[in-house]
Amino acid sequence: MHRSTRRLSLTAAGQRMLSLCREMLVVSTQVDRLAAESEDEPQGQLRITASSIFSQTQLAPAIMDFLARYPKASVDLQALDRTVNLIEERIDLAIRITAELEPNLIARRIGTCRSAICAAPAYLRAREVPRQACDLASHNCLSYAYFSQSLWQFMHQGEMVAVPVHGNFSTNDSATLLRAALAGGGIVMLPTFAIEEDLRTGRLVQLLSDHEVADMGIHGVYTTRQHQSALMRAMIDFLAQRFDDGMKPNTI
Repeated sequence: MHRSTRRLSLTAAGQRMLSLCREMLVVSTQVDRLAAESEDEPQGQLRITASSIFSQTQLAPAIMDFLARYPKASVDLQALDRTVNLIEERIDLAIRITAELEPNLIARRIGTCRSAICAAPAYLRAREVPRQACDLASHNCLSYAYFSQSLWQFMHQGEMVAVPVHGNFSTNDSATLLRAALAGGGIVMLPTFAIEEDLRTGRLVQLLSDHEVADMGIHGVYTTRQHQSALMRAMIDFLAQRFDDGMKPNTI
């Protein structure tokens, strides 16, 4: 340790030791699980993290079906709108929705996330409805702080179209962004799984339906491919089947 009258900090050797201790903690947890695990039925607890809006609308119902199938299993779901360190926070599985996954991560793609442009009728009543992508530049576009704040991209008639947008509100929470749109704050780009019910009931109106927003992958991210528990393998397989790209009703 580095010690002074005001602070205490790790030396380089201390940092390496801390990293090794964290890895040992993960291995210890895996050993405990393997010792308690039945070869016939997945059991034990999984700690899973995903964004709040995906957890609420998609993952929680999926997990309930999984637990009904495997009654000896349990899940601790952390709904977080930030990227977590799996080892430091003892997370077994992170569900991340992104167009570009970091190449150093161990992950399996379990589905596809589609998005749409929409706004509340109250917002549109006071303004001209955008008919083409370039019209968005004159609208108040609310943004998700971690994705495409200033440039929205579409495929239209086989060509890529990029539109600079701006607005008076951004947030790091998709559920909050949805609430702002429902309140008439502006135009948003959101996953279709999050707005399906609001579009069906008319609380939101889809815009530029002939402009295709680029799909994002839904990925299960974990710490290692080796020594995976039967419970982890069962959960990943279950979610991949649930959100499989080839199963249109489950493709979100």
